[in-house]
Amino acid sequence: MKMTKNSLFIILACTIALASGLFVQKLSNTPVEEKNNIADFKISLPDVTGKQRDITEWKNKILIINFWATWCPPCLKEIPEFIKLQQQFNHKNIQFIGIAIDNQQAVKQYLATIDINYPILIGGTNAIDLSHQLGNVIDAVPYTLIVNQQGDIIHRQPGELSQSKILDIITPLFK
Repeated sequence: MKMTKNSLFIILACTIALASGLFVQKLSNTPVEEKNNIADFKISLPDVTGKQRDITEWKNKILIINFWATWCPPCLKEIPEFIKLQQQFNHKNIQFIGIAIDNQQAVKQYLATIDINYPILIGGTNAIDLSHQLGNVIDAVPYTLIVNQQGDIIHRQPGELSQSKILDIITPLFK
């Protein structure tokens, strides 16, 4: 069989694409071997009013920490579910915390359109670095962490997180 330049180019492109895909898959499946307790991270960010908030405020609670942005459709899709779950499980020591990868003005404009019942912290572009330190090796948005009452990060979710998956993870923590 005679190979043309186009055939060789297609084979080369497919090989590069396959290798790249395998590399990205390996990265996304690589466990974060660094710190695994939220207390190991110094997380202190301003809320929408400018008040500095520290993650230790919510010590001994089940935390669902969500990195999101106003320009991210999957992020905005999750928020109403998070509001419902915060309300439903508030008595179970659950605390959702949103960390916006946005500036204060963009977040304030968005919050004028929706009644969020959990703290929203402003991380700006530094929130991207913070999410990376917390295991977001592919810099996904949204990115969510679930932290147990002892402060251990028990789940990392790049991309959208469904209500059913949250319930599967947090329900055993109620016992």
